[in-house]
Amino acid sequence: MAITPVSDKSITRQVAGKIAQRGLNAPCRILVDTLKGQVTLSGTVQYAHQKLTAVQAASGISGVRRIIDKLTVKVAPRY
Repeated sequence: MAITPVSDKSITRQVAGKIAQRGLNAPCRILVDTLKGQVTLSGTVQYAHQKLTAVQAASGISGVRRIIDKLTVKVAPRY
């Protein structure tokens, strides 16, 4: 039985959905881009643990071959 490859569009949607499910919404700004199963996460998060959460979310998606983490931790200003 042949395995059907997962499209990059599908991977991007699934990764973005999983990231949102994990609560990484505003003020986090995470962009997901996929090319040949290689997922690039870019944008900003507030805390280092949010970077880890985003990478873990992406790693659990079928079809992901590699994850490139370009996320930046940008702490919100304190008033």
